[in-house]
Amino acid sequence: MSAAQGGDSSEAPALPDAIADHPLLRCAPPALLPFIQLARLDRPIGWWLLLLPCWESSALASAALHEAPNLFHLTLFFIGAVVMRGAGSTYNDYVDREIDAKVERTRLRPLASGRVTPRAALAFIVAQCLIGLAVLLSFNALTIALGLISPLIVLIYPFAKRFTSWPQAILGCAFAYGALLGWTAQTGALGAPALFLYAAAIFWTVGFDTIYALQDLRDDAIVGVRSTARLFGKRVQIAVGALYATSIASAVTAVFAAGGGWFAYLGVAAYAAHLAWQIAETRENVAPSTALRLFRSNRDAGLLLFAGFAAQSLAFLF
Repeated sequence: MSAAQGGDSSEAPALPDAIADHPLLRCAPPALLPFIQLARLDRPIGWWLLLLPCWESSALASAALHEAPNLFHLTLFFIGAVVMRGAGSTYNDYVDREIDAKVERTRLRPLASGRVTPRAALAFIVAQCLIGLAVLLSFNALTIALGLISPLIVLIYPFAKRFTSWPQAILGCAFAYGALLGWTAQTGALGAPALFLYAAAIFWTVGFDTIYALQDLRDDAIVGVRSTARLFGKRVQIAVGALYATSIASAVTAVFAAGGGWFAYLGVAAYAAHLAWQIAETRENVAPSTALRLFRSNRDAGLLLFAGFAAQSLAFLF
């Protein structure tokens, strides 16, 4: 994709929620920088949060089968999460380019600022989706069928903030979807543990994306964008606490349905402790930098849960 297709890409202004010194921003050719920003490759927390339900589900399935973690599947999910998060983010920016231009935190995004043309963004979406499709076709038939449904949820999400105060719930259904795919890829069937883990990931996503939305309360009110952060208002700490508590309870039930195991339950306990810390730090008037830090910390929360499940799958081998 040429610079001519993408517009003026000689400069890539640092975006507020990006890692300013990310190696890709330092080393990539200038013409590629807007597309790196479109795909959020300078903001890896997004693909981590999309990837972790896949890894957690795959590891829990391995534990249920008394098998070692499937490294091939974990690698495929990593590739798929990076490219599909990029495709989803590009699509979201394409739909929201006019709104983004009015919001301080998003006005310098490549489409909102005119550094990438809408036509080039659509071509970029297609390219990323083709890579994602190649990854999906590496799995079994049930996983492929389920995977082909998930883009329908992604297509709805950018419009949700225009008609509901619960766009985070739709995002949760999309971001948590890997909790189904990791299980079916390993077992060939859709079981109760996967459904409970999917629920856990949905409530987790709604919680952490509510924290993320606290950064934009003022601008969202001005442009009329709805969110759970605006809906909960002064009760946001209680609401996030309830969401996280439901996520923890669902994760415990998923482990029980999968056959239990001390390491798996320890993983849930560590996950719960991390979420409790987040709840203690959450306020309606929290500083944007603090909201972003809490949001990003969910990579560690998800890794703690995955580590417990992976350790359980390894423990059954001895």
